[in-house]
Amino acid sequence: MADLNISLKELELKNPVLTASGTFGYGTEFQDFIDLSALGGFIVKGTTLHPREGNPYPRMAETPSGMLNAVGLQNKGVDYFAEHIYPGIKDIKTHILVNVSGATVSDYVATAEKINDLDNIPGIELNISCPNVKEGGMAFGTRCSSVAEVVKAVRKVYGKHLMVKLSPNVTDIQEIALTAEAEGADSVSLINTLLGMAVDIRNRRPVLSTVTGGLSGPCVKPVALRMVWQVAKAVKIPVVGLGGIMTAEDAIEFLLAGASAVQIGTANFIDPAVTVKIINGINDYLEQNHFKSVREIIGLI
Repeated sequence: MADLNISLKELELKNPVLTASGTFGYGTEFQDFIDLSALGGFIVKGTTLHPREGNPYPRMAETPSGMLNAVGLQNKGVDYFAEHIYPGIKDIKTHILVNVSGATVSDYVATAEKINDLDNIPGIELNISCPNVKEGGMAFGTRCSSVAEVVKAVRKVYGKHLMVKLSPNVTDIQEIALTAEAEGADSVSLINTLLGMAVDIRNRRPVLSTVTGGLSGPCVKPVALRMVWQVAKAVKIPVVGLGGIMTAEDAIEFLLAGASAVQIGTANFIDPAVTVKIINGINDYLEQNHFKSVREIIGLI
């Protein structure tokens, strides 16, 4: 086999394939389908300081070449995760990261502090696409000032790998990424979902209870690929690419565009074994094209 090992700064991954938060539960839901230790890592669902019920139903909708979701970060809070979920996953032989979300900077900080105490969680993914309730609901990740504020505050209390997940709903993705890097991010992941909506013409109303939701799936891939390429050219820290990756060929495009690793999201709903198939497909590509290591193809374009 080719050498699939990659590094996200100090975080050494056995291969460049991770799962995207919100599409893989807490990992255990997929144990009947794949060996979780075969993954480079997985990112558990969004975790907040306090329990959240999420948005009213309906909160998911299929669209051409993708899906909309407005789940609303439903979870039982970080204390529940630490006491009830963490003990059941901490010994899985791969890297487990926790996606951290919040409504205020202090929420992010308090949640990160609690996760920092969990020995077998080597990193967090900071979801800055959340609405900042103190700023009128505008997402943290859409302005450099709020990106700087939340990343800087979390960096002060969190001592492990800090990955910052970027929103695509911005004018200049490079300046947002550079701001996250300047304030101490160890890596950036992108893209989070695009904002979209669907309409039920029979009932003449929006399909989702929240009207709009996050668009993911193959339809967003060209946008995601473009943004990953732009960010990889701008920052010195590793870039993790996601958005519409359904096959090994898709993943390889992101690696060539400059991503050091990829996350698989919506595809998990279609094929729960897709991650392992993508790992094998990347290996096959490297062997067929006479590359000894996956690191040789990162950023070739």
